[in-house]
Amino acid sequence: MGLREEARAWLESSLSGEFAHARGLGGPGREHEGHEVRHAWERHLGKAGWTCLAWPLEYGGRAASRADLVAFYEEYARADAPGRVGHIGEGLIGPTILDLGTEEQKRRFLPPIQRGDELWCQGYSEPDAGSDLANVQTRAHLEGDEWVLTGQKVWTSLAHVADWCFVLCRTEPGSKRHQGLSYLLVPMRQEGVEVRPIVQLTGTSEFNEVFFDGARTSASNIIGAPGEGWRVAMATLGYERGASTLGQQLGFQREFERVVEAASSTGALDDPVLVDRLAQAWIELRIMRMNALREDCEPSIGKLYWSEWHRRLGELAQAVQGKTGLVYRGELNDLQRLYLFSRADTIYAGSSEIQRTIIAERTLGLPR
Repeated sequence: MGLREEARAWLESSLSGEFAHARGLGGPGREHEGHEVRHAWERHLGKAGWTCLAWPLEYGGRAASRADLVAFYEEYARADAPGRVGHIGEGLIGPTILDLGTEEQKRRFLPPIQRGDELWCQGYSEPDAGSDLANVQTRAHLEGDEWVLTGQKVWTSLAHVADWCFVLCRTEPGSKRHQGLSYLLVPMRQEGVEVRPIVQLTGTSEFNEVFFDGARTSASNIIGAPGEGWRVAMATLGYERGASTLGQQLGFQREFERVVEAASSTGALDDPVLVDRLAQAWIELRIMRMNALREDCEPSIGKLYWSEWHRRLGELAQAVQGKTGLVYRGELNDLQRLYLFSRADTIYAGSSEIQRTIIAERTLGLPR
């Protein structure tokens, strides 16, 4: 039995038993749904060996090929399995520790991620350092055998449920821009860490502000050497915008199918202009998948492409609903939520303007 067949059988069995009510829960804009059951599902996945498939065998993975990863993501989406709560650990900090961490850090942090026991968030953006990440002002200094942090992060996804945060901060006084930054691993459940939810257009709060006021972490909880934080942070962004988006795109496929269903039920398929927009969205979704499968695709191209596509899909979702899409009946429907949440896609994880600049300068070699 190949991995695809194994995954399909396991998912069908697991989602027909105690986790049957978890089908379809969660995902972008819906992270408030069923967190406890989805965390239990994450542990269930880990126990059965279905997390961290691409990781080496010695760290709990299966050393899965790109083709096997695609097969699993496709079966996961086909089964309508719940949105993952451990994706930041598995897809971002896990690969960073694997590539750049010490052996001690690998032994400490990788097993709880693989098991689904510890959840992570990303401490990058600040009020004055979002797209311009090099303007980070959160500071940390060594005090004995601990780093002590002071500062503020914002738009921190899932910080309210995270156990740990990887934090880009300034550890060299007087340093500017890319210099003097370090990449620290900080426990969230301690005095000195305050999380304030940010209520979004959807009415939910998966983004947060995080305040560090004397928060502490061990001196050993640094990836790379002090001052090398920019290099490490860019490596993490490469994972965020690379193959890990394959699972995200399968969620996009489900959303696209819901838009087509809505178009059929509202009569929007009689409008040739809307039909043309739907066809174009389908074509672009196929292109997005092919780019994610390429080893040589510039990560900024991928991020720019999917975020702009998803925002257009949100606009299309409203168009096919017609006037009913403008009516709020006490709770957003799936397509209204898609429209509102997708407005953020072209801003978080690096705005479209910044991605275009990176592509122009680094890929095309154009002058600044």
